[in-house]
Amino acid sequence: MSIRLPRGTQDILPGEVEKWQLIEEKARELCTKFQYREIRTPIFEHTELFLRSVGDTTDIVQKEMYTFEDRGERSLTLRPEGTAAVVRSFVEHKMYGDANQPVKLYYMGPMFRYERPQAGRYRQFVQFGVEAIGSADPAIDAEVIALAMSLYSSLGLKKLKLVINSLGDKDSRKAHREALVDHFKPRIGEFCTDCQGRLEKNPMRILDCKQDRDHELMSSAPSIIDYLNEDSKHYFEKVQQYLTNLDIAFEVDPNLVRGLDYYTHTAFEIMSDAEGFGAITTLCGGGRYNGLTEEIGGPEAPGIGFAMSIERFIAALNAESIELPIDKKIDCYLVSLGEEAKDYTVGLLHKLRLAGFSAERDYLDRKIKAQFKAADRSNAKYVAVLGEDELKANKINLKSMDTGEQIEVDLESFIEKLAELI
Repeated sequence: MSIRLPRGTQDILPGEVEKWQLIEEKARELCTKFQYREIRTPIFEHTELFLRSVGDTTDIVQKEMYTFEDRGERSLTLRPEGTAAVVRSFVEHKMYGDANQPVKLYYMGPMFRYERPQAGRYRQFVQFGVEAIGSADPAIDAEVIALAMSLYSSLGLKKLKLVINSLGDKDSRKAHREALVDHFKPRIGEFCTDCQGRLEKNPMRILDCKQDRDHELMSSAPSIIDYLNEDSKHYFEKVQQYLTNLDIAFEVDPNLVRGLDYYTHTAFEIMSDAEGFGAITTLCGGGRYNGLTEEIGGPEAPGIGFAMSIERFIAALNAESIELPIDKKIDCYLVSLGEEAKDYTVGLLHKLRLAGFSAERDYLDRKIKAQFKAADRSNAKYVAVLGEDELKANKINLKSMDTGEQIEVDLESFIEKLAELI
Protein backbone atom coordinates (compact mmCIF):
# COMPACT_ATOMS: atom_id res chain seq x y z
CA MET A 1 0.00 0.00 0.00
CA SER A 2 1.45 3.38 -1.00
CA ILE A 3 0.90 6.34 1.29
CA ARG A 4 0.05 9.61 -0.42
CA LEU A 5 -0.12 13.13 0.94
CA PRO A 6 -3.46 14.20 2.53
CA ARG A 7 -6.08 15.76 0.27
CA GLY A 8 -5.85 19.53 0.13
CA THR A 9 -2.12 19.63 0.88
CA GLN A 10 0.94 19.81 -1.35
CA ASP A 11 4.64 19.03 -1.47
CA ILE A 12 6.68 22.04 -2.57
CA LEU A 13 9.66 20.51 -4.32
CA PRO A 14 13.11 21.85 -5.21
CA GLY A 15 12.76 23.88 -8.37
CA GLU A 16 9.46 25.33 -7.12
CA VAL A 17 10.39 26.15 -3.53
CA GLU A 18 12.87 28.76 -4.75
CA LYS A 19 9.89 30.89 -5.86
CA TRP A 20 8.53 30.71 -2.33
CA GLN A 21 11.88 31.68 -0.87
CA LEU A 22 12.14 34.71 -3.15
CA ILE A 23 8.63 35.92 -2.22
CA GLU A 24 9.35 35.40 1.48
CA GLU A 25 12.67 37.24 1.14
CA LYS A 26 11.00 40.16 -0.66
CA ALA A 27 8.24 40.29 1.99
CA ARG A 28 10.79 40.47 4.82
CA GLU A 29 12.77 43.13 2.96
CA LEU A 30 9.66 45.29 2.48
CA CYS A 31 8.60 44.87 6.11
CA THR A 32 12.01 46.11 7.23
CA LYS A 33 11.56 49.22 5.08
CA PHE A 34 8.04 49.78 6.43
CA GLN A 35 9.25 49.08 10.00
CA TYR A 36 7.21 45.94 10.67
CA ARG A 37 8.84 43.31 12.90
CA GLU A 38 8.31 39.55 12.71
CA ILE A 39 6.18 37.65 15.22
CA ARG A 40 5.81 33.86 15.40
CA THR A 41 2.77 32.39 17.14
CA PRO A 42 1.78 28.73 17.75
CA ILE A 43 0.18 26.73 14.96
CA PHE A 44 -2.68 25.83 17.34
CA GLU A 45 -4.56 28.00 19.82
CA HIS A 46 -7.43 27.57 22.27
CA THR A 47 -10.62 27.22 20.23
CA GLU A 48 -12.27 30.00 22.25
CA LEU A 49 -9.89 32.52 20.68
CA PHE A 50 -11.34 31.98 17.22
CA LEU A 51 -14.96 31.73 18.46
CA ARG A 52 -14.63 35.15 20.08
CA SER A 53 -12.60 36.90 17.38
CA VAL A 54 -13.46 35.38 14.00
CA GLY A 55 -17.14 34.92 14.95
CA ASP A 56 -19.33 31.87 15.52
CA THR A 57 -21.54 32.71 12.52
CA THR A 58 -18.70 32.69 9.99
CA ASP A 59 -18.01 29.85 7.57
CA ILE A 60 -14.56 29.47 9.10
CA VAL A 61 -15.92 28.66 12.56
CA GLN A 62 -19.02 26.76 11.45
CA LYS A 63 -17.46 24.60 8.73
CA GLU A 64 -13.73 24.98 8.23
CA MET A 65 -11.80 24.76 11.51
CA TYR A 66 -9.62 21.79 12.44
CA THR A 67 -10.59 21.43 16.11
CA PHE A 68 -9.56 18.65 18.49
CA GLU A 69 -9.30 17.84 22.19
CA ASP A 70 -5.88 17.22 23.69
CA ARG A 71 -5.21 14.71 26.46
CA GLY A 72 -6.18 17.29 29.05
CA GLU A 73 -9.61 17.60 27.38
CA ARG A 74 -8.84 21.14 26.25
CA SER A 75 -10.35 22.22 22.93
CA LEU A 76 -7.62 23.36 20.55
CA THR A 77 -7.79 24.54 16.93
CA LEU A 78 -5.20 24.68 14.18
CA ARG A 79 -5.06 28.36 13.30
CA PRO A 80 -7.36 29.18 10.34
CA GLU A 81 -6.02 32.75 10.08
CA GLY A 82 -3.28 34.87 11.62
CA THR A 83 -4.82 38.02 13.08
CA ALA A 84 -6.48 36.48 16.14
CA ALA A 85 -3.26 34.83 17.31
CA VAL A 86 -1.21 38.00 16.78
CA VAL A 87 -3.72 40.11 18.73
CA ARG A 88 -3.84 37.48 21.48
CA SER A 89 -0.05 37.72 21.74
CA PHE A 90 -0.23 41.53 21.68
CA VAL A 91 -2.57 41.45 24.67
CA GLU A 92 -0.88 38.62 26.58
CA HIS A 93 2.58 40.20 26.37
CA LYS A 94 1.27 43.71 27.08
CA MET A 95 2.69 45.13 23.87
CA TYR A 96 0.21 47.98 24.26
CA GLY A 97 2.68 49.31 26.86
CA ASP A 98 5.58 49.52 24.39
CA ALA A 99 7.03 52.99 23.93
CA ASN A 100 6.75 52.77 20.13
CA GLN A 101 3.13 52.81 19.01
CA PRO A 102 1.49 51.54 16.93
CA VAL A 103 3.01 48.09 17.27
CA LYS A 104 3.73 46.94 13.70
CA LEU A 105 4.12 43.20 13.19
CA TYR A 106 4.26 40.66 10.39
CA TYR A 107 3.95 36.88 10.27
CA MET A 108 4.45 34.12 7.76
CA GLY A 109 3.39 30.49 8.10
CA PRO A 110 0.86 27.70 7.55
CA MET A 111 -2.88 28.08 8.19
CA PHE A 112 -5.51 25.34 8.12
CA ARG A 113 -9.10 25.31 6.86
CA TYR A 114 -11.25 22.34 5.95
CA GLU A 115 -12.77 23.37 2.63
CA ARG A 116 -13.12 21.89 -0.82
CA PRO A 117 -9.67 21.90 -2.46
CA GLN A 118 -9.48 23.72 -5.79
CA ALA A 119 -6.93 25.55 -7.89
CA GLY A 120 -4.81 27.75 -5.63
CA ARG A 121 -6.81 26.84 -2.53
CA TYR A 122 -5.61 24.20 -0.08
CA ARG A 123 -6.52 22.87 3.37
CA GLN A 124 -3.03 23.72 4.53
CA PHE A 125 -1.90 26.99 2.99
CA VAL A 126 0.73 29.62 3.73
CA GLN A 127 -0.11 33.21 4.56
CA PHE A 128 2.00 36.31 4.85
CA GLY A 129 0.29 39.05 6.82
CA VAL A 130 0.87 42.28 8.70
CA GLU A 131 -0.86 43.87 11.68
CA ALA A 132 -0.57 47.48 12.89
CA ILE A 133 -2.11 47.72 16.37
CA GLY A 134 -2.55 50.83 18.49
CA SER A 135 -3.54 53.58 16.06
CA ALA A 136 -6.89 54.82 14.71
CA ASP A 137 -5.22 57.06 12.11
CA PRO A 138 -6.60 56.42 8.60
CA ALA A 139 -3.07 57.02 7.29
CA ILE A 140 -2.00 53.65 8.73
CA ASP A 141 -4.81 52.02 6.75
CA ALA A 142 -3.29 53.48 3.59
CA GLU A 143 0.18 52.34 4.66
CA VAL A 144 -0.96 48.75 5.19
CA ILE A 145 -2.63 48.67 1.77
CA ALA A 146 0.46 50.26 0.20
CA LEU A 147 2.68 47.54 1.68
CA ALA A 148 0.54 44.80 0.14
CA MET A 149 0.41 46.52 -3.25
CA SER A 150 4.17 47.15 -3.14
CA LEU A 151 4.93 43.46 -2.55
CA TYR A 152 2.88 42.38 -5.56
CA SER A 153 4.29 45.04 -7.86
CA SER A 154 7.89 44.47 -6.69
CA LEU A 155 7.78 41.01 -8.26
CA GLY A 156 6.23 42.20 -11.50
CA LEU A 157 2.46 41.80 -11.11
CA LYS A 158 0.61 44.45 -13.10
CA LYS A 159 -2.96 43.22 -13.55
CA LEU A 160 -4.14 44.11 -10.05
CA LYS A 161 -7.37 45.64 -8.80
CA LEU A 162 -7.77 47.14 -5.32
CA VAL A 163 -11.34 47.20 -3.99
CA ILE A 164 -12.22 48.99 -0.75
CA ASN A 165 -15.29 49.56 1.40
CA SER A 166 -16.19 50.90 4.81
CA LEU A 167 -18.04 48.75 7.33
CA GLY A 168 -18.44 51.74 9.62
CA ASP A 169 -18.27 51.96 13.40
CA LYS A 170 -20.57 50.19 15.88
CA ASP A 171 -23.38 52.75 15.53
CA SER A 172 -23.27 52.61 11.73
CA ARG A 173 -23.29 48.82 11.74
CA LYS A 174 -26.20 48.72 14.18
CA ALA A 175 -28.35 50.88 11.88
CA HIS A 176 -27.29 48.82 8.86
CA ARG A 177 -28.01 45.59 10.72
CA GLU A 178 -31.61 46.63 11.40
CA ALA A 179 -32.08 47.55 7.73
CA LEU A 180 -30.69 44.17 6.63
CA VAL A 181 -33.03 42.26 8.96
CA ASP A 182 -36.02 44.19 7.60
CA HIS A 183 -34.85 43.50 4.04
CA PHE A 184 -34.24 39.75 4.30
CA LYS A 185 -36.72 38.63 6.96
CA PRO A 186 -39.88 38.42 4.80
CA ARG A 187 -38.18 35.96 2.40
CA ILE A 188 -35.47 34.39 4.56
CA GLY A 189 -37.02 30.96 3.96
CA GLU A 190 -35.71 31.14 0.38
CA PHE A 191 -32.13 31.23 1.64
CA CYS A 192 -29.82 28.45 2.84
CA THR A 193 -29.97 27.24 6.43
CA ASP A 194 -26.73 29.08 7.23
CA CYS A 195 -28.21 32.39 6.15
CA GLN A 196 -31.38 31.70 8.08
CA GLY A 197 -29.27 31.26 11.20
CA ARG A 198 -27.34 34.45 10.50
CA LEU A 199 -30.41 36.68 10.12
CA GLU A 200 -30.68 37.56 13.81
CA LYS A 201 -27.08 36.87 14.88
CA ASN A 202 -25.18 38.66 12.13
CA PRO A 203 -27.19 39.55 9.00
CA MET A 204 -24.16 41.11 7.28
CA ARG A 205 -22.80 37.56 6.91
CA ILE A 206 -25.69 36.85 4.52
CA LEU A 207 -24.07 39.23 2.02
CA ASP A 208 -20.97 37.00 2.08
CA CYS A 209 -22.89 33.80 1.30
CA LYS A 210 -21.54 31.91 -1.71
CA GLN A 211 -24.58 29.67 -2.09
CA ASP A 212 -27.18 32.46 -2.32
CA ARG A 213 -25.08 35.17 -3.94
CA ASP A 214 -27.29 35.23 -7.06
CA HIS A 215 -30.56 35.67 -5.13
CA GLU A 216 -32.37 38.83 -6.23
CA LEU A 217 -32.45 40.22 -2.68
CA MET A 218 -28.67 40.31 -2.62
CA SER A 219 -28.37 42.97 -5.30
CA SER A 220 -31.06 45.13 -3.69
CA ALA A 221 -29.81 44.77 -0.09
CA PRO A 222 -29.23 47.99 1.86
CA SER A 223 -25.69 49.29 1.40
CA ILE A 224 -23.54 50.00 4.44
CA ILE A 225 -22.37 53.18 2.70
CA ASP A 226 -25.88 54.63 3.12
CA TYR A 227 -25.78 54.02 6.87
CA LEU A 228 -22.37 55.47 7.71
CA ASN A 229 -22.51 58.21 10.33
CA GLU A 230 -20.48 61.40 9.94
CA ASP A 231 -17.43 60.03 11.77
CA SER A 232 -17.36 56.88 9.66
CA LYS A 233 -17.87 58.84 6.44
CA HIS A 234 -15.02 61.17 7.33
CA TYR A 235 -12.75 58.26 8.17
CA PHE A 236 -13.46 56.53 4.86
CA GLU A 237 -12.92 59.77 2.93
CA LYS A 238 -9.51 60.21 4.57
CA VAL A 239 -8.47 56.65 3.65
CA GLN A 240 -9.42 57.34 0.03
CA GLN A 241 -7.58 60.67 0.10
CA TYR A 242 -4.38 59.03 1.37
CA LEU A 243 -4.55 56.25 -1.23
CA THR A 244 -4.94 58.88 -3.93
CA ASN A 245 -1.94 60.76 -2.50
CA LEU A 246 0.06 57.53 -2.78
CA ASP A 247 -1.00 57.09 -6.43
CA ILE A 248 -2.75 53.82 -5.58
CA ALA A 249 -5.78 53.25 -7.82
CA PHE A 250 -8.87 51.74 -6.15
CA GLU A 251 -12.56 51.05 -6.59
CA VAL A 252 -15.22 51.42 -3.91
CA ASP A 253 -17.46 48.33 -3.67
CA PRO A 254 -20.34 48.76 -1.18
CA ASN A 255 -20.94 44.98 -1.27
CA LEU A 256 -17.46 44.09 -0.03
CA VAL A 257 -17.99 42.56 3.41
CA ARG A 258 -15.07 40.19 4.14
CA GLY A 259 -15.71 36.91 5.94
CA LEU A 260 -14.72 37.72 9.52
CA ASP A 261 -16.74 39.35 12.28
CA TYR A 262 -14.00 41.54 13.72
CA TYR A 263 -13.81 44.05 10.82
CA THR A 264 -14.83 47.70 11.30
CA HIS A 265 -14.33 50.75 9.08
CA THR A 266 -11.89 49.94 6.23
CA ALA A 267 -12.18 46.60 4.43
CA PHE A 268 -10.26 45.83 1.26
CA GLU A 269 -9.30 43.14 -1.22
CA ILE A 270 -6.62 42.99 -3.89
CA MET A 271 -7.62 40.94 -6.92
CA SER A 272 -5.95 39.63 -10.03
CA ASP A 273 -7.37 40.78 -13.37
CA ALA A 274 -5.10 38.43 -15.32
CA GLU A 275 -6.83 36.46 -18.04
CA GLY A 276 -7.25 32.81 -17.11
CA PHE A 277 -6.46 33.34 -13.41
CA GLY A 278 -9.70 31.62 -12.39
CA ALA A 279 -13.12 32.34 -10.93
CA ILE A 280 -11.76 33.19 -7.48
CA THR A 281 -9.75 36.33 -8.17
CA THR A 282 -8.92 37.50 -4.63
CA LEU A 283 -5.19 37.55 -3.83
CA CYS A 284 -5.23 39.42 -0.54
CA GLY A 285 -7.79 40.69 1.96
CA GLY A 286 -7.76 42.77 5.09
CA GLY A 287 -9.25 45.56 7.06
CA ARG A 288 -9.54 47.42 10.32
CA TYR A 289 -10.58 45.64 13.53
CA ASN A 290 -11.20 48.22 16.24
CA GLY A 291 -12.55 46.41 19.31
CA LEU A 292 -10.80 43.07 18.79
CA THR A 293 -8.26 43.58 21.59
CA GLU A 294 -11.08 44.31 24.06
CA GLU A 295 -12.96 41.22 22.85
CA ILE A 296 -10.10 38.97 23.92
CA GLY A 297 -9.41 40.65 27.25
CA GLY A 298 -7.10 43.56 26.46
CA PRO A 299 -7.41 47.34 26.56
CA GLU A 300 -8.66 49.44 23.67
CA ALA A 301 -6.11 49.25 20.85
CA PRO A 302 -7.49 49.77 17.32
CA GLY A 303 -5.76 47.78 14.61
CA ILE A 304 -5.61 47.03 10.91
CA GLY A 305 -3.96 44.30 8.87
CA PHE A 306 -4.07 42.02 5.85
CA ALA A 307 -3.24 38.46 4.90
CA MET A 308 -2.18 37.11 1.52
CA SER A 309 -1.86 33.56 0.28
CA ILE A 310 1.56 32.66 -1.09
CA GLU A 311 -0.06 29.94 -3.23
CA ARG A 312 -2.34 32.45 -4.92
CA PHE A 313 0.56 34.91 -5.28
CA ILE A 314 2.42 32.27 -7.31
CA ALA A 315 -0.72 31.48 -9.31
CA ALA A 316 -1.02 35.16 -10.25
CA LEU A 317 2.62 35.25 -11.33
CA ASN A 318 2.00 32.22 -13.52
CA ALA A 319 -1.17 33.79 -14.98
CA GLU A 320 0.87 36.83 -16.07
CA SER A 321 3.71 34.58 -17.31
CA ILE A 322 6.20 36.23 -14.96
CA GLU A 323 9.49 34.40 -14.46
CA LEU A 324 11.02 35.24 -11.08
CA PRO A 325 14.74 36.20 -11.13
CA ILE A 326 16.00 33.03 -9.44
CA ASP A 327 19.71 32.30 -9.70
CA LYS A 328 19.92 28.54 -10.19
CA LYS A 329 23.68 28.48 -10.80
CA ILE A 330 26.33 27.25 -8.39
CA ASP A 331 29.77 28.84 -8.29
CA CYS A 332 31.99 25.82 -8.72
CA TYR A 333 31.83 22.07 -9.34
CA LEU A 334 34.88 19.97 -8.42
CA VAL A 335 35.82 17.18 -10.85
CA SER A 336 38.43 14.68 -9.68
CA LEU A 337 40.47 11.91 -11.32
CA GLY A 338 42.08 9.27 -9.17
CA GLU A 339 41.72 8.24 -5.55
CA GLU A 340 44.12 10.78 -4.02
CA ALA A 341 42.59 13.66 -5.98
CA LYS A 342 39.12 12.55 -4.94
CA ASP A 343 40.17 12.49 -1.29
CA TYR A 344 41.71 15.95 -1.61
CA THR A 345 38.50 17.46 -3.03
CA VAL A 346 36.61 16.53 0.17
CA GLY A 347 38.59 19.10 2.13
CA LEU A 348 38.78 21.57 -0.77
CA LEU A 349 34.99 21.53 -1.17
CA HIS A 350 34.56 22.35 2.51
CA LYS A 351 37.04 25.24 2.24
CA LEU A 352 35.13 26.62 -0.75
CA ARG A 353 31.88 26.59 1.16
CA LEU A 354 33.43 28.19 4.23
CA ALA A 355 34.77 30.93 1.93
CA GLY A 356 31.21 31.70 0.87
CA PHE A 357 30.95 29.84 -2.44
CA SER A 358 28.16 27.50 -3.48
CA ALA A 359 30.00 24.38 -4.52
CA GLU A 360 29.52 20.65 -5.20
CA ARG A 361 31.48 17.51 -6.14
CA ASP A 362 30.79 14.00 -7.40
CA TYR A 363 29.72 11.39 -4.84
CA LEU A 364 29.01 8.49 -7.23
CA ASP A 365 32.54 7.71 -8.51
CA ARG A 366 31.53 8.68 -12.04
CA LYS A 367 33.87 8.97 -15.00
CA ILE A 368 35.15 12.43 -15.92
CA LYS A 369 32.62 12.85 -18.77
CA ALA A 370 29.72 12.03 -16.40
CA GLN A 371 31.13 14.44 -13.81
CA PHE A 372 31.14 17.23 -16.40
CA LYS A 373 27.53 16.41 -17.27
CA ALA A 374 26.64 16.63 -13.59
CA ALA A 375 28.37 20.01 -13.41
CA ASP A 376 26.34 21.17 -16.39
CA ARG A 377 23.06 19.98 -14.81
CA SER A 378 24.05 21.87 -11.66
CA ASN A 379 24.42 25.06 -13.73
CA ALA A 380 27.97 25.49 -12.47
CA LYS A 381 29.69 28.74 -13.42
CA TYR A 382 33.11 27.12 -13.12
CA VAL A 383 34.44 23.57 -13.08
CA ALA A 384 37.70 22.85 -11.24
CA VAL A 385 39.46 19.70 -12.45
CA LEU A 386 41.97 17.95 -10.22
CA GLY A 387 43.86 14.84 -11.34
CA GLU A 388 46.78 12.91 -9.86
CA ASP A 389 49.34 14.84 -11.96
CA GLU A 390 47.84 18.22 -11.02
CA LEU A 391 47.83 17.24 -7.35
CA LYS A 392 51.52 16.31 -7.45
CA ALA A 393 52.30 19.62 -9.17
CA ASN A 394 50.12 21.48 -6.63
CA LYS A 395 47.94 22.80 -9.48
CA ILE A 396 44.23 22.74 -10.45
CA ASN A 397 42.56 23.49 -13.78
CA LEU A 398 39.73 26.02 -13.68
CA LYS A 399 37.27 26.16 -16.59
CA SER A 400 34.54 28.71 -17.26
CA MET A 401 31.36 26.91 -18.35
CA ASP A 402 30.11 30.03 -20.15
CA THR A 403 33.16 30.79 -22.30
CA GLY A 404 35.02 27.47 -22.23
CA GLU A 405 38.20 29.35 -21.21
CA GLN A 406 40.51 27.23 -19.02
CA ILE A 407 43.43 28.30 -16.82
CA GLU A 408 45.82 26.49 -14.51
CA VAL A 409 45.97 27.81 -10.94
CA ASP A 410 48.14 27.01 -7.92
CA LEU A 411 46.12 25.12 -5.33
CA GLU A 412 47.16 27.61 -2.61
CA SER A 413 45.68 30.55 -4.58
CA PHE A 414 42.73 28.65 -6.12
CA ILE A 415 40.03 30.07 -3.83
CA GLU A 416 41.43 33.59 -4.14
CA LYS A 417 41.50 33.31 -7.95
CA LEU A 418 37.91 31.95 -8.04
CA ALA A 419 36.80 34.94 -5.94
CA GLU A 420 38.37 37.32 -8.48
CA LEU A 421 36.60 35.62 -11.39
CA ILE A 422 33.18 35.46 -9.74
